[in-house]
Amino acid sequence: MDSDEDMHDAVDLESVDDDFYSGETGMDGEDGGADYNFVDHVLDDSEDITSRRQQQNCIILSETDIRQLQEEDINRVSTVLSIPRYAACILLRHCNWSISRVHDEWFADEEHVRKAVGLLETVVKMQNARELNCGICFDNYPRDMMSSASCGHPFCGACWRGYISTSISDGPGCLMLRCPDPSCGAAVGQNMIDVLATDEDKEKYSRYLLRSYVEDNKKMKWCPAPGCEFAVEFVMGSGSYDVCCSCSYNFCWNCTEEAHRPVDCVTVAKWILKNCAESENMNWILANSKPCPRCKRPIEKNQGCMHITCTPPCKFEFCWLCLGPWSEHGERTGGFYACNRYETGKQEGAYDESERRREMAKNSLEKYTHYYERWATNQSSRHKARADLQSMQTEKLQKLSDMQSQPESQLKFIIEAWLQIVECRRVLKWTYAYGYYLPEQEHAKRQFFEYLQGEAESGLERLHQCAEKELQVYLDAEGPMSDFNDFRTKLAGLTSVTRNYFENLVRALETGLKDVGSSSNQTTCSRSSSSKMLGNKNKGGKIKAAGTSCGLGAPNRSLDDSNLWSCDRCTYTNPRSTRSCQMCEYRR
Repeated sequence: MDSDEDMHDAVDLESVDDDFYSGETGMDGEDGGADYNFVDHVLDDSEDITSRRQQQNCIILSETDIRQLQEEDINRVSTVLSIPRYAACILLRHCNWSISRVHDEWFADEEHVRKAVGLLETVVKMQNARELNCGICFDNYPRDMMSSASCGHPFCGACWRGYISTSISDGPGCLMLRCPDPSCGAAVGQNMIDVLATDEDKEKYSRYLLRSYVEDNKKMKWCPAPGCEFAVEFVMGSGSYDVCCSCSYNFCWNCTEEAHRPVDCVTVAKWILKNCAESENMNWILANSKPCPRCKRPIEKNQGCMHITCTPPCKFEFCWLCLGPWSEHGERTGGFYACNRYETGKQEGAYDESERRREMAKNSLEKYTHYYERWATNQSSRHKARADLQSMQTEKLQKLSDMQSQPESQLKFIIEAWLQIVECRRVLKWTYAYGYYLPEQEHAKRQFFEYLQGEAESGLERLHQCAEKELQVYLDAEGPMSDFNDFRTKLAGLTSVTRNYFENLVRALETGLKDVGSSSNQTTCSRSSSSKMLGNKNKGGKIKAAGTSCGLGAPNRSLDDSNLWSCDRCTYTNPRSTRSCQMCEYRR
């Protein structure tokens, strides 16, 4: 989860992240026809960027909005069932603020519902006497100093305040408060809280009631960003679970982790748990240390001879290779840098099991380190890209506009490029978590996944290089440069191509790489040819495809350039005989 500073630095930046992928997930049809909506055109002004942030799959609610919705629901139930507002509030709380569930249960068995929530059908009044005995302190008080719930059990004001205060201090359970009489189950509603509780307790009760409306509601969740007080109401059936709060934090509504599409929530949960667990520490210990033969404490040997002395108080001296006492070693066993006993035992298979465990631990550790380092690197790169985008919007865009004598509305292609970089870094980061859990035995899928990931990553690196390094030349210039329009064409082209690569990657991962079977029998574009695709331009500034290809998951074979065509949508190189792209099924 991003820090407060990171999130506020990204105000007006990251809120468009969710809109890169909107629509269905692509798993419902054979064509994977998801509308991913990567940024596909240059925005003309800042108002257009703002309009892109309007959520299609969720509604962002402030505290005022939540209270208003809560009041509307209470009033609706109160009107339909002809019951007091406090009773309607108790019913809604019992049914997790679902109006339809309240109606269904109430009209199915009103008596059962009343008994379950403590709403008596007939209100019992206190005895009509000058003085009544308090059921808690057992003192007598005038009738006007006593209060009771709908059951009529009288208690004095001081005892009521103490009872309510203790219940509220215990937490949200106070929302289902019952009469203090042990034998009574009558509900104590907000009407009595407002009359009998202190101002501080009334405020706490009100906060608990507000939180209950969000936390017990199946369609609402609090934004998980630190310090954020907005709630998010999800629009069911909208496809993507990625939502963006008004605080600019993107998260998955389903699992409340940071936005992780196209990786599913189960994979994300396993990955986060693995990053926090101690399992990799144990793997490191198994792979890089051996236990002292006497005290069993793990010891790491990073240099020197085979003579090891354990730390005090053990101080046991032993051979690193065979773990035998050093007193039994010397020149006759190989000296300080070898051990004949170990070599003999190894040939006889005495150390096979321990070596096998060490090797397995080492391989597991190396695999995890490989994927985790790249996952963390892309996360850091994304934070840096967000900061660079913020700087571009607030400072550099105006400077570039003055330097190149062009209005800012003509420079929005630069903002589009940075928005693409930020989003693609997020997607690329989670593909490494996906790759870690991809089964090793599924060689075709792994090969296809690594191919798509490599294409997307190399395209992103070129885009990032162009937006960061090549743009700096024009920022440092002392006046307008004649080749700025060429730079505009190049950056816009790289943005478009990178978007296509990531559309392919997202579509493939969300459908479980289901196209591997058909793709393995077809000729597909090689990584080198696609790399050339991004780098080569014709005179008009258009990016053109190179003509080499190789088979993926099938024996390699060469095709003449004239027998290939490059897809305009995803840049995939296809045999001339096909009419539809083998990658995205786009018809030429």
